[in-house]
Amino acid sequence: MSPHSAYIHVPFCVHRCGYCNFTLVAGRGDLVEPYLQALARELEGLGKPRPVTTLYFGGGTPTFLSPNQLDRLCALVLDWHPLHKDYEWTVEANPEDLDAARVTCLVQHGVNRLSLGAQSFDKAKLQQLERRHTAADIRHAADLAHQAGLQVALDLMFAAPHETLAQWEADLAAAVALQPAHISTYGLTFERGTAFGSRLQRQQLHPVPEETERQMYLMAIDYLTQAGYQHYEISNFARPGKWSRHNQAYWAGAGYWAAGPGAARYVAGLRSTNHRSTSTYLRRIQAGASPVAEQERLTPAQRARETLIFGLRRIAGVERAEFQHQTGYTVDSLVAAELARFVDLGLLADDGHTIRLTRAGLLVSDSLWPELL
Repeated sequence: MSPHSAYIHVPFCVHRCGYCNFTLVAGRGDLVEPYLQALARELEGLGKPRPVTTLYFGGGTPTFLSPNQLDRLCALVLDWHPLHKDYEWTVEANPEDLDAARVTCLVQHGVNRLSLGAQSFDKAKLQQLERRHTAADIRHAADLAHQAGLQVALDLMFAAPHETLAQWEADLAAAVALQPAHISTYGLTFERGTAFGSRLQRQQLHPVPEETERQMYLMAIDYLTQAGYQHYEISNFARPGKWSRHNQAYWAGAGYWAAGPGAARYVAGLRSTNHRSTSTYLRRIQAGASPVAEQERLTPAQRARETLIFGLRRIAGVERAEFQHQTGYTVDSLVAAELARFVDLGLLADDGHTIRLTRAGLLVSDSLWPELL
């Protein structure tokens, strides 16, 4: 069945933040035009328009593009991924890039959801994270979006070096005050290959204590749920009815189209990922070659295991009967021993009908997935 979701990767930023491990090029506005031409050629590979219900522009920073370039990007993608009547179209933005011209452009094309990379409202923390915006920029961007009728989603980051619980609570309060429809919270990670990862190895940066990070995550759950947000996925909170429909497609194990440098698609059981290097992506398409760097066809059992893991990321968990209907496998036929052990450890709850992460399991969920795979 043809996927009903599509992701477009826009690999441009003014600056690469020290923690960032995403596919992007910094300060290369000269590559935007070649990128738009290459993207057009990649999308031609779809053969015919592929209508979608959810569309997501991520990055990088899509709003790095000028209003004219953004206009052309939107028109190009809509030619190949026209939207069903009841759709969700999200575009990521950095607060300092957003202005009235860009918002107007997005709204005119039909964008109805804006994801702002706020990360923090604290000046010192923003500087430490190498973010270029201020708290005032976040508020201005949110105001522009709300005035244009866009749903606003905010990303927040916790566990920055030396951050305290009081500082994190202040960030949560500032975010809630803007009344976004959706809030995502992520703990700072020190990825290999990033500037922060190198500084960590040289002991120039020091993570917050593990217990402090745990308390920050639990504080986010309690603070945001008390503020009326539903905790519906490990890192995600939303007002009722405002869950990210695009991400839910991923977590449900559904297929999705994707285009752009580093973009990964999942169509008819085949997962393929484009070259992460923007220059390599451009060169390959200009030469008439495929931009795909890796591909893997999952076996039915592999697909079922992934469906289980994605499902367990959701707070509602996995219903045994629904899982068997969707995958053709029972949960126990795949992970009976692991499931029993995690239940004994208090990390998973299993009432015979539904399996879900416990509060303790939420804190260590990333360590469970490799064993379930």
